[in-house]
Amino acid sequence: MSLTPNTSSDTASAFRVLIVRTGAMGDVLHAMPAVAAMRLKHPDWHIGWAIEPRWRSLLEGDCALYPMMPLVDHVHNVPTRSWNQRPFSQHTAHEILRLRRELQADRYDLCVDMQGLLRSAVVGWLAKAGEFVGTTDPRETPARWFYDRRIVTRAPHVIDRGCQLLGGAIGETLTAAPVPLPVDKAAEKWCDGFLAGMLANPTQRFAFLAPMAGWGSKRWPVEKYGALAKVLADAGICPLINVAAKNDPVAAAVVLASGGVAKPVDCTMAQLTSLLRRVSIVIAGDTGPLHLAAALGRPVVGLYGPTDPQRTGPYGTRSKVIRHPSSVDDRRRSSSPEVGLMKITVEEVAAAAFELAQGEAEGSV
Repeated sequence: MSLTPNTSSDTASAFRVLIVRTGAMGDVLHAMPAVAAMRLKHPDWHIGWAIEPRWRSLLEGDCALYPMMPLVDHVHNVPTRSWNQRPFSQHTAHEILRLRRELQADRYDLCVDMQGLLRSAVVGWLAKAGEFVGTTDPRETPARWFYDRRIVTRAPHVIDRGCQLLGGAIGETLTAAPVPLPVDKAAEKWCDGFLAGMLANPTQRFAFLAPMAGWGSKRWPVEKYGALAKVLADAGICPLINVAAKNDPVAAAVVLASGGVAKPVDCTMAQLTSLLRRVSIVIAGDTGPLHLAAALGRPVVGLYGPTDPQRTGPYGTRSKVIRHPSSVDDRRRSSSPEVGLMKITVEEVAAAAFELAQGEAEGSV
């Protein structure tokens, strides 16, 4: 392909690339290493990203890893969740028209659909970029109809596939780069205050447990999370429980099962990022907080059932993945925990957590 900037743009000196990966948290984090690699190679390029508003704090703010350049120059709000709730409303129609005007005003030379869904393909199509590129095997086959060019991606892990897709789109080889997650000063201040209120002693350590997941089949039972919280607390590690949404019944059930030793944490995306930077260990299923912790370089224990850790396992950090031999790949998103996941014991999760947390403590000395 020819990487010639769109000469009709007011800022024609920079090649302009639009990334479409609207959500969810884990999906956005899986796309970021490829974009970071492209940014390192091309600091002068203009990079836009179309994303759900709730995840945009992953892309915006001060970043210690990239002090001289942002990962993304322009973040475009794509509120698909609200659109799905009111698909035929006048407000939704106005929002879609607003997005189309905004994307086309940026005159992108290249758009890359890194989500592979029909809705992400439609968003990319709205941009009317010079070329629209996607994978040969998107998650939803109809998305292929919108692409001008399709890239073969065969890497086992989704992060490496993202590098193959974006690299193929720009005609270069990309290797996953560290994710430049922003530092939010207000969130850091909140985190200082929150953890200070939890300190039992000056050397208090914290574990972060995220029991919620997008699919019921990926959720380890709340009773086991509660029992694990008790084991951690007995060992002097304060268990913090992620509250995924307002009035989260899963988090409440874990706190109850723990006998109250687990402490619920209801926080914003920026605050969650700050908090995970400070904890000794993160324990979760194949879900957003696990991948956020991995991107931050924190030690993680991943509890896997219906999803393959070779594809979506923790990437680039110290980790232990526990998956029962009876588990099989099943992406039907059922509501009940997968049978193999149910067989993972509290004892083996606690042993993995203590080993990683001990290594973290020794490394900090």
